[in-house]
This record gives sequence, C-alpha cells and structure tokens, in this order.
Amino acid sequence: MSAQPAPVPLLIACALGIEQFALRAGGRSGADGPVTVVRTGMGPAAAEQAVTRMLADPAQHDAAVLATGFCAGLAPGMHPGDLVVAEETRDPRGTTPCVGTELLVKELARTLPGRTVHTGPLTGSDHVVRGPERSALRATGAIAVDMESAVTLLSAVRAGERPVAAVRVVVDAPEHELVRIGTVRGGISAFRVLRSVLPAFFEWHRSLLLPRR
Repeated sequence: MSAQPAPVPLLIACALGIEQFALRAGGRSGADGPVTVVRTGMGPAAAEQAVTRMLADPAQHDAAVLATGFCAGLAPGMHPGDLVVAEETRDPRGTTPCVGTELLVKELARTLPGRTVHTGPLTGSDHVVRGPERSALRATGAIAVDMESAVTLLSAVRAGERPVAAVRVVVDAPEHELVRIGTVRGGISAFRVLRSVLPAFFEWHRSLLLPRR
C-alpha cells in the first residue's frame, strides 16, 4: 500500500495577543492536520517578517495561510461583531485573490447564525484609519481595512503557491469608532465572535484536502 501524503498544515496569522487568546480559546476540535496560530505583531512590517519566517520552516513550507483578527469596517451599517470575508486583499504592493470565499461565508453563517457576513476587498494600511480616511478607502471599493492581512497573504504567496484567505471581525465601524464610549462593548462582541470562528476555518482547510476534479 502506498503511504498517504501528509496533510497540508494550516497557518492562522493574527497580530494581537488578545486575538491569539481568542483563537486559542476556541480549541482544536474538528481540525484535519496540523494547525498553528502565530501572533505576528502589529503592522505590515511585523506581519511580513513573521509570516516569511514561519513559511521558511520545512514543516510549514506548503501550509495554507489564513489571516484573521479584528478590523475596521468601512461600509455604512456595519457593526462590531460583523464578519468580513475577503474576496481579495490589497495594498500598494499588490492584490492577492483569496481562495474558498463562498465556502467560508457558508460555514461562518452556519457556525455563527445571526451574524452578518460581508464579502468584498479587504485593504491594508500602515496605521489606524479614522474619520474622513474611511470614506476615501471606501471609494476604492474596499469594505474593511486592517494593517496585516494584505501583507500576510502577499508574503504567503510569494513564499510559494498555496491557498490563502482572510477573515476579519469588525471591532470598529463608521458609526461605532473606537474613540466612542461603546468601544468596550463592541470589543467584547468582536472577541466572542473571533473565539467562535475556528470550526469554519477548519472546514475551509478540510476542503483544500479534497481531491480536485
């Protein structure tokens, strides 16, 4: 009998300690294959360095990469705790198409019934976006912004061909900016959502292991 190929690893990248804590609190039940949650640190430079270093490890060289954590919503009507599934990530260095967007939307809706899931371009920034800058980014077609997803996915595909995706939880939105009193309540809501997303990530990962037709 021929040996079965080793499962493709899943590398989940987030920036903040609180994001990593939420993901670890979600457990590993239902995972197919090795799963690593890496905290990259905040900002594009830290994300690029951390992801490039991780994928240089022979154990991770063919890993599927999923960027996650919190984000700022750009579209009117977004609320803390809403989910963003990127169709692509973009920053000044390039655009990276995401894989399996429809499956992620379906699984997140099943895992978190009642939560709104938005799809569209996720743009990158090197700083926290506030005020009028939101409108300028929204005018480009982006629906949300964060500092790490775009560079995480771009670094991942530059290190080798692999499936990539980005799923973010809105913690900051046009009508719910971080500077407002509702920040703590919105942050708790976003934390609870992030803690619950892993089953959808594992289903996405599992779909990558199926034979292609």
